[in-house]
Amino acid sequence: MVEKRQLKIADKKHAEIIEKLPDELKSGEEIVFHGFTLDRFQIEAIHSIESNHSVVVSAATGTGKTLIADYVIDKYLKQGKHIIYTAPIKALSNQKYRDFKSQYGEECVGILTGDVTINPEAPLKIMTTEIYRNMLLAKDDVLENLSYVIFDEIHYLGDLERGTVWEESVIFSRETTRFLCLSATIPNAKQFANWIAYIKKHAVDVVTEKRRAVPLAHEFYDDEKGFATLEEIEKWKKLDSYPKYHQAFRQRKKQFEEMQRRKRLNFFNILEDLEREEKLPAIYFCFSRQLTQKKAEALQYKKNYLTTAESTTVSRLVREKFEKADPSVMTLKTTRLLRECLSKGIGFHHAGILPTLKEIVEELFAMGLVKVLFATETFAVGINMPAKTVCFDSLEKFDGINFRYLYSKEYFQIAGRAGRRGIDKQGFVVTRIEREFADLKKIRQITAADTEPLQSQFQLSYNTVLNLLHAHTPEEQTIILESSFYSYQKEGKGGAQQIINSFNKKKKKLYDAEYITKGPHGDKLTAKGHFGLRIYTEELLVSEVFCTALTPQLIPFEILLIAGTIVYEERKNTAFKEGSRNAAKAVFKKMQEYSYVRQYFQERKLHVLEPFLHAWYDGAAFIDLMKYTNMPEGDIVRFIRQILDLLQQILHATTDDNLKDKIRFIEKKIDRDVIAVRF
Repeated sequence: MVEKRQLKIADKKHAEIIEKLPDELKSGEEIVFHGFTLDRFQIEAIHSIESNHSVVVSAATGTGKTLIADYVIDKYLKQGKHIIYTAPIKALSNQKYRDFKSQYGEECVGILTGDVTINPEAPLKIMTTEIYRNMLLAKDDVLENLSYVIFDEIHYLGDLERGTVWEESVIFSRETTRFLCLSATIPNAKQFANWIAYIKKHAVDVVTEKRRAVPLAHEFYDDEKGFATLEEIEKWKKLDSYPKYHQAFRQRKKQFEEMQRRKRLNFFNILEDLEREEKLPAIYFCFSRQLTQKKAEALQYKKNYLTTAESTTVSRLVREKFEKADPSVMTLKTTRLLRECLSKGIGFHHAGILPTLKEIVEELFAMGLVKVLFATETFAVGINMPAKTVCFDSLEKFDGINFRYLYSKEYFQIAGRAGRRGIDKQGFVVTRIEREFADLKKIRQITAADTEPLQSQFQLSYNTVLNLLHAHTPEEQTIILESSFYSYQKEGKGGAQQIINSFNKKKKKLYDAEYITKGPHGDKLTAKGHFGLRIYTEELLVSEVFCTALTPQLIPFEILLIAGTIVYEERKNTAFKEGSRNAAKAVFKKMQEYSYVRQYFQERKLHVLEPFLHAWYDGAAFIDLMKYTNMPEGDIVRFIRQILDLLQQILHATTDDNLKDKIRFIEKKIDRDVIAVRF
């Protein structure tokens, strides 16, 4: 549904901006692009683009930031220039690839995600930020005609694990490249823009829009009382804490409350209330993959949200989708459960299910045939699929180290999925609260406003140090190290010196490990150093295994086993089938003289993966691989793709023809169809 809203030219500044815009956009007092009447902030952003400036857009979810990206793409494709669109997660990359291919034509669009490479020479390329950063360090020729880089969800620059990659993507970009940085909220957007302007020497404008197209109502659901304000819940919590002096009364009350508690904690009441108040469809966010499936399964036994006609449509669409998939997908427990749930208007979506299943859920949700979707937070990143209501099962999550409350930025990112533009007058955000355990003061802070500034998480990698030493003079190295957002934010507090100290420390280690040596004209990379330039995953470890005297001793399966062990990310409760340890023992024996490598692999216990990887190596089908582990099928696909990606990195990094032949042998032997698009 195209929304037409009259733009009032309220002041001289905006009248001047509009006057300078291309004539094809103007239609009386309306500025129309792609059938949409542009809002004030969109017009300001387009004016900046027309002025060849970079732009930081901080605008609430659902206000139309992507229309600005569309304008950049449309403008520069017509000029024969290249554009790169980067995204934080592959699901968003895949969605953008489908959207842009439909909009601009298959020949104009390519995608590079590490898993998939399609049409890499296309003028519009969608890729992960990691790949863009790696291209910059490698000085890839594909960047020659690059005009704009669109950073979707730029606030990932503040991510503890991945923020450095985003920061380096800005630092190492060419001077002629301009940026469109998109985010829901960046409280310190001006500081961030000033940093880019400072290091790239061109104008960077900030455009903000705090008003949402669909306003949100933030509500709370007490497990015992139902919908309530935080003040009411706080009052009840205080009453709960008052001492009761009659033991018999306390005992009876405790038993009654326990019985009620068992009834209450089943989340059905929230959904019943939402249905009664006509607040569906809803996305119910859980910070646990297991919970999303359990809740969906429990609900589908009790509720059917679809009419007979809708259920028939769902069955037909699901059947058509699965006709194109591998038949073994149909035998999976997850597939069977999802089909049962979807037939009743209920879905679940998380990283542990196969890409095909996620696509089905997304398509049906977009068609309004999923009324309640249980999802993890990855569904809230960039994917444009809002609902009338968003529910939080809890505001606490496990971040890989500890259980903690969400940051306000995380809360508002997810909450922003509530409210469908052009459909809902208001969106609703419901947070479930167990008041006995809840930190109500913390909850009030999180849900009041997104006030957390974007903070640099910059950390030098050995790969970056090698690239700096290889491609830059000492003077340039200093300039680049001082160019980090971390240094900019810590100005006067020794931020730049901390980065330089880290660089010098890592450089010394690289000297000691013979990655670099002193040459007549300064530091010079050794053969091992040149190898490490092209490795972006555990670069020192991979180099010590595959660019030393250990390398010729390894047979193909041992190479596969080592690569799998390097990329494998342990998850709680994941187990593998016991089996042969012959390859692991052989590898350990060969590693005895290599202390750095031996220490690492003793910790990783590569024998755990041997039966699984041997089955794959021997040609086991996907459905058979699942017999070797309880790892969710989506994680199996991701694990295998990571192994293949590392093997490709090694293949491109090495000059050893013997190692190349072994890797090519592995790639021919293993069943690549395990991760084919049909899954």
